[in-house]
Amino acid sequence: MRSRLLCGLVVGLCLSMAAAAAWAGDPIKISAQQPLTGRFAFAGKHIHAGLADSLAYANEQGGVDGLQLKYIYDDTGYDLKRAIAAFKKVMAKESPVMNYGESTGEGKALAPEINNKYKIVYGSTSFSQELADRSQNPYMFVSGPTYAQQFGLLLKYIAKHPKTKGKKATVAFFYSDTEFGRDPIPYARKMAKKFGVEVVAEEVTKVGAVDISSQILDLKRHNPDYCIFQGYVVPPIPAVIQGARDFGLKTTFMGTFWAMSKMLLGKLGPDAEGYMGVNPYAYWQQADVPMIKAIQEFNKKHHPEIKYRPNSYMQGWFTGMVFVKLAKMCKAKGLPITGPNLKDMIPQIKDWDTGDFAGKISFTDSNATGVGKVFVAKGGEFIPASDWIYLK
Repeated sequence: MRSRLLCGLVVGLCLSMAAAAAWAGDPIKISAQQPLTGRFAFAGKHIHAGLADSLAYANEQGGVDGLQLKYIYDDTGYDLKRAIAAFKKVMAKESPVMNYGESTGEGKALAPEINNKYKIVYGSTSFSQELADRSQNPYMFVSGPTYAQQFGLLLKYIAKHPKTKGKKATVAFFYSDTEFGRDPIPYARKMAKKFGVEVVAEEVTKVGAVDISSQILDLKRHNPDYCIFQGYVVPPIPAVIQGARDFGLKTTFMGTFWAMSKMLLGKLGPDAEGYMGVNPYAYWQQADVPMIKAIQEFNKKHHPEIKYRPNSYMQGWFTGMVFVKLAKMCKAKGLPITGPNLKDMIPQIKDWDTGDFAGKISFTDSNATGVGKVFVAKGGEFIPASDWIYLK
């Protein structure tokens, strides 16, 4: 009897050890809700490709101390209900430890359940200040500076580059009457005061505005040294810049992340020359950046037909880098790779050197990086106009 009992205990222990070993060797699951179709597909398909490639590249480099990364995604069509349903479905079926969301809306809608029920680290397309607020959303991070921080970075640059020596630089804010457009404006006003930049005008339009004549006339009246766009991807930016040039304005126009694409330069045509803005990542053509070189080589190997990747692809790639970094930090500390443990690693990322791909990254003050570089359009490409700028 005792021998059978002992045998049973040994067998049970062996089975438990085998199960633990299988669990320990399971892939690290990362899910995503990607807008591969719908009105945001122009960027969504590139973000998806960047995240998928970043995780595949990490797997080629040995994964996370031998553990492979498994990428699971759904197309949402940029529909919030579909995105939420896809998130809940993948959580029930796969139990991933990290997730990439399609929008600010998805993040805000899911935040209470992520904090209290799912406890999963969450990145997304968004640069929302609210989603980066650690006190409210400790499981969420922004893959770069928030929109507000991007304004701060541009204003810090503007303060150091006044058009008239010895005179305070002037700026206009030009934004859409949407959450996307309004998000950074209160913070931007404060940062302008901090850096000694005078805000002489705020121009607001509907997101698809066609008639922007009154805004252009107001720009002419105030004649700002700089004008920062927010809340647009392409229109009405080309019409605004062309109208300003027709009036002879020498204003330097700038954009935040979504208005810093090669696609926009193509729409601007000759007016693109001298257009400026902030980007948290290096561009495809910067082959002297080690990570860009690695990205180019990866694409040459796996996607030989690809000759260019836009900045939205770089956002996806960088998010993958953050996911891998968090998992490696857990592994190095001997912790299970779980949502709560991964969340605790976010504020411990400090002075992480990304090889000039995204500056030196710290999430110590908030779940956003607060770093970017100012670029200027020349000859149809964006080239650096500054070194990495930090909001500290």
